[in-house]
Amino acid sequence: MLTGKQRAHLRGLANGLSPLFQVGKNGIEENFIKQIKESLEVRELIKIKVLENSGLETRAASDEICRAVGCEGIQAIGSKIVLYKKSSKNPKIEVPEVKKKKK
Repeated sequence: MLTGKQRAHLRGLANGLSPLFQVGKNGIEENFIKQIKESLEVRELIKIKVLENSGLETRAASDEICRAVGCEGIQAIGSKIVLYKKSSKNPKIEVPEVKKKKK
């Protein structure tokens, strides 16, 4: 689970990204999920566009993909989704550490 600061950092990194995938009228299928898993393993942070003809709300599409892939939904705004999953083989993105408060 990511903190607000970590999400903000990843949103900043995703600002310049273009959507790699589109959720269209076929919705979210098994092959689509496989492609997202492979892409997240290589890139760690991706953007997806949800088309109007998909019949899905952006947040619902994000939640469904996150459950299927096991990734973190960073942002779902307008028709865009940003997803993050740390690569198991070659991590590239440095996510800020969570500092514990002293009591």
